[in-house]
Amino acid sequence: MNTLKLTAATLAILALAGCSDNDDDPVVETPPPVQPAPGLPQLAPAVGATLASCTDLATRISYPEAVITAATSVPAGTLSIAGKPVAQHCLVTGQLARRTSPVDGQAYAIGFEMRLPTNWNGRFFYQANGGVDGSVVTATGPVGGGGPLENALNLGFAVISSDAGHQAPTPFFGIDPQARVDYGYQAVGKLTPMAKNIIQTAYGKGPDRSYIGGCSNGGRHAMVAAARYAEQYDGFLVGNPGYRLPLAAIANIAGGKTYASLASTPGDLTTGFTQAERALVSNAVLGKCDALDGSADGLIQDTGACQKAFDLNRDVPTCTGARDGTCLSADQKTKIAGLFAGAKTESGTTIYTSFPYDSGFGTAGWASWKFASPIDRDSGAAAFIWSVPPEDRATFNGRDYVLNANLDALLARINATSATYPENALSFMVPPNASNLGTLKNRGAKMLVYHGTSDPIFSSDDTTSWYESLRAANSGDASNFARFFRVPGMNHCSGGPATDQFDMLTPLVNWVEKGQAPDSVTASARGAGNAGGVNADVPAGWAANRTRPLCAYPKVARYKGSGSIEDAANFSCQ
Repeated sequence: MNTLKLTAATLAILALAGCSDNDDDPVVETPPPVQPAPGLPQLAPAVGATLASCTDLATRISYPEAVITAATSVPAGTLSIAGKPVAQHCLVTGQLARRTSPVDGQAYAIGFEMRLPTNWNGRFFYQANGGVDGSVVTATGPVGGGGPLENALNLGFAVISSDAGHQAPTPFFGIDPQARVDYGYQAVGKLTPMAKNIIQTAYGKGPDRSYIGGCSNGGRHAMVAAARYAEQYDGFLVGNPGYRLPLAAIANIAGGKTYASLASTPGDLTTGFTQAERALVSNAVLGKCDALDGSADGLIQDTGACQKAFDLNRDVPTCTGARDGTCLSADQKTKIAGLFAGAKTESGTTIYTSFPYDSGFGTAGWASWKFASPIDRDSGAAAFIWSVPPEDRATFNGRDYVLNANLDALLARINATSATYPENALSFMVPPNASNLGTLKNRGAKMLVYHGTSDPIFSSDDTTSWYESLRAANSGDASNFARFFRVPGMNHCSGGPATDQFDMLTPLVNWVEKGQAPDSVTASARGAGNAGGVNADVPAGWAANRTRPLCAYPKVARYKGSGSIEDAANFSCQ
């Protein structure tokens, strides 16, 4: 009997994303305008406190349905970030809302850990994790980008991490309807007041300022919180958000079917668009777009202009004989261009969104999402977390599910409901009224969003389209409470030929608590010797420590005309 090959390694990175065209300014429907407050309030800075004791917290914490399993003092240096020791803190572990499912008979709970610094800065950080969740990863608090040099815990935040309501990083929890909605949004809603209660117990005061952040599915969690729990958080850090995961998953399944149809080796999706062919296309895009920002430096800053400058059919050679890595066949061009324009169902319905042509297609990370993910990750998520009814686990086969999929039927099943599953996937996974963030805005909270332009699974076009709708809902300008930064060349949350190492949490705090709105954030390449970890995708011709400004959309970084192209100081946001 064939079964789906789903492991923690392949599923822990599941996360998925929406509909736009491939222009600089995607066409969006204008939502009803948000009625702004006369003036946005300025939130006061947080005030810190000292943790008096740790080990007795297990007995002092009292919260309905919470079971505290341990409170342990963690000495300084037990954890480290980029070689820097993390300060002394208290580790609290437990579970919330233990239950047994009446549907699948399995035991469920929302597992969590909290790390409470001895020297606390008065702030709380909800670490929104990625993939299908299912494991409590170390609660350190991401600051953004790849190979981070800092984390929220070491900055003095109290940080929580959770498994989002199920105890394995596989999709089979989706058979239980409550586990579905916990994963979608309710785990955040349930854990947030509990975490604040624990902080109150530990320090004698609650957090003055609360933040939530993550990348991929973690970015989706943060976007959902911005729509559902805006009164609970003051700052939202959103990275490469898969905020329409079910649609992105099905679009990626459509891509898997397409690459299988192009494969020179039957069954091997990687041979439908080989590494040599992907490098060919990336180089062709660079040839048309690299210098649009004033510098031929291997980075495409002006993503919008690039989509107008590059044409796959015109700018990549067409094979007149066998495919050999120096050309694309006519069939490849037609089908791959269709995926970049936005995958469609058999009836012609656009599933998700377009993807921008960029420079990061030749990487291993890009290939993994396009060729392995449809079968190993997306199939299980679509079949068990989002479909109504879910598939039969005993007979499910991921490869067959993808290669034989009827895409119209998959879309119908994620939109379906039943007596057992009263919320459909687009209800429990997607932020409601995503462009109406009036509560967040009018209470003085802020949001920073970033997205890599070579992300292969969640398109930066989708996030651009969302931000355009947010601008439209706010009289054409949302920059007084939400800012969006595209990261040229970056793949999914990190990697790619990019300056992908940056800290967005510090500027978010400065904006929330000091009123310092960031026009740009400096990002670095992770070449040889980088303390946060080397990015293998950094081109050999770049300086190992190249820097660039990431610019608040719609501005792009342009070369000033003189000075080293390795230094962010010689670029400006225009």
